[in-house]
Amino acid sequence: MHLIFVYGPPAAGKHTVSRRVSELTGLPLFHNHLVVDAVAAVFPFGTENFMRLREQFWMDTFEAAAAEGKSLIFTFQPENSVDPNFPNRVRKVVDKAGGQVTFVHLHLSRDGQIARVANEDRAKFGKLRDVEILKANLDQFEASTKAMPEANITIETEQMSAYDAADLIVKSVNLS
Repeated sequence: MHLIFVYGPPAAGKHTVSRRVSELTGLPLFHNHLVVDAVAAVFPFGTENFMRLREQFWMDTFEAAAAEGKSLIFTFQPENSVDPNFPNRVRKVVDKAGGQVTFVHLHLSRDGQIARVANEDRAKFGKLRDVEILKANLDQFEASTKAMPEANITIETEQMSAYDAADLIVKSVNLS
């Protein structure tokens, strides 16, 4: 089982790059907003039940995939409503099953985030699209990203297309 754990700030291209990795490899894409949007339909973002159910759903999925030896791609935006130990707990689940986690950090500058965050394609999932909310949370997002485990691969998405980034990930983790 191989988990490609793609993380980064808002608008860094996590979904776009990961979707392309999925197309190239056939691995399923477990995009974090699938769960975020489902839970937020019932419980407001950031509430106790929202955070508990979101994390429980994520962890249950990783545990089931690891038990079946099913590889996948996961996208994640570190932020303060998620337990800072979450990525390490994910790694423990995968390691226990004899699998491997590859942490992929997609980096985008603050100016790049501001330029991209309102893009129409972000509306498909309930992604952050408000520039003022982004600006108010930039420090928090940056601090949460710094708390992540060391990345196996870091990609500057302002300097590389989504297709090239996906190709790099596939080649780096030998998924082709």
